[in-house]
Amino acid sequence: MLQSGMRAPMGVKVKGPDLNSIETVGLEIEKLLKEVPGIAPATVLADRIIGKPYLEIRIDREAIARYGVKLTQVQNAIEMAVGGKTVTTTVEGRERYPVRIRYPRELRSSPEDLARVLIAAPGGAQIPLSQLAVIDYVRGPQVIKSEDTFLTGYVVFDKEPGAAEVDVVNRARQHLQDKRESGALTLPAGVSYSFAGSYENQVRSEKKLALILPLALFLIFLILYFQFRSTLTTAMVFSGILVAWAGGFILIWLYGQSWFLDFSVFGVNLRALFQVQPVNLSVAIWVGFLALFGIATDDGVLIGTYLDQVFEKRRPDNVAAVREATVAAALKRVRPALMTAATTILALLPVLTSTGRGSDIMVPMAIPSFGGMLVAMLTLFVVPGLYAWRAETQVKTRR
Repeated sequence: MLQSGMRAPMGVKVKGPDLNSIETVGLEIEKLLKEVPGIAPATVLADRIIGKPYLEIRIDREAIARYGVKLTQVQNAIEMAVGGKTVTTTVEGRERYPVRIRYPRELRSSPEDLARVLIAAPGGAQIPLSQLAVIDYVRGPQVIKSEDTFLTGYVVFDKEPGAAEVDVVNRARQHLQDKRESGALTLPAGVSYSFAGSYENQVRSEKKLALILPLALFLIFLILYFQFRSTLTTAMVFSGILVAWAGGFILIWLYGQSWFLDFSVFGVNLRALFQVQPVNLSVAIWVGFLALFGIATDDGVLIGTYLDQVFEKRRPDNVAAVREATVAAALKRVRPALMTAATTILALLPVLTSTGRGSDIMVPMAIPSFGGMLVAMLTLFVVPGLYAWRAETQVKTRR
């Protein structure tokens, strides 16, 4: 609401030169948005701008001229009768209170009562207000909103469960555009509309992430290269990120399956405990992947560093020796690698089961990291296998 001004996650801002045309277009858009797949029809609501009754007093200048009454006299009389007028201020110690006078409620509670308000003429005559002005009710705006110097009306709506905000807005935008092209929706001169809401954060974040994700991967690759001083070795360790990436998407897919974790342990349903439900690729998900990229190479670095040390020490010169050195080095690093992955996985369990404020952001952030680290343990087999393949290729080449 602080960003868009609307008390809804999504909506349409209709801008125009007058309130009547804004309300008309808003009601048309309300009807059309209910047809869009992904939008909950019950949540679509356009502002009813015109409809509040106003008591309007229009002074007849010709009539007051005939009686010789000044315009300010009539305005002062109306002000004092209806709203009251401050005539003095009382002083009570350090406190100040204005003293206002106006007609008692029984003499101003209806248009008929106001019509009997007397206006003093220069000759001493008392003329009823009904002879000097027209008093009636008119329909007017309930609230006037403006943005960018334009009068504005809102059409708010929300998505159905499981739908993505950006997809819903894109479908709604395309639907309205199709209706305009077919002539079903016509905008009066000077009237325009634009979509707004919290989905704009998603759009802006996607543009930033399109730059940040490749940059983060490049920096990780660069840091690994400084460690191993070999592009091929760095690529083999970097493969842990690809494995973890797959694990993150696998867990996201599992969260959308009705059978996943659909059982109870000690009377606690795991679907409810881990809040299993379909997850959209939101900003929180991609932030979780960013965190995953940083820790997914831990096991690869741990195993790769020791493999380099073992190969440098033994210098195997045949395929059998290469495989023996690989298995020996990998076995020495199984326990440290499992401990490295286990600490991350266990630390994410309280986040995955959290509820309350902030959990709607923290849980999606933890899902890719948790799934990625579960699958990243395959690095125990992938990195040694790649190392052995490279070493065997070098041995065969030398021969």
